[in-house]
Amino acid sequence: MGLSPFQMVYGKACYLPIEMEHKAYWALKFLNFDEVLSGEKRKLQLLELEEMRLNAYESSRLYKQKVKAYHDKNLLKKDFQPGQQVLLFNSRLKLFLGKLKSKWSGPFTIKEVKPYGVVELIDP
Repeated sequence: MGLSPFQMVYGKACYLPIEMEHKAYWALKFLNFDEVLSGEKRKLQLLELEEMRLNAYESSRLYKQKVKAYHDKNLLKKDFQPGQQVLLFNSRLKLFLGKLKSKWSGPFTIKEVKPYGVVELIDP
């Protein structure tokens, strides 16, 4: 048995009260629907819904890739040399906001530049 739309969205089965099931069965009998034909139509609709969901995921993934590429393209590579003076950005200040506190401290002098962008500072 395929998944119902409710089950696809919420991840659990939806159980109707007995009266509702009886009314739904009665309406099916009354309108003389072909159960097999309506079942096939329902499966087709569910497959289309799944395809639309997959397309949405794919387009979202492509959008995120493009935004990341655009962001990364605008980043500037910084090459530091020993002896340069730099300011240190305090990223933890976001947790304890103070209007007049500066997020930058320093200046510090670079003692050594290590691989992968690690720098050793000298506190004056």
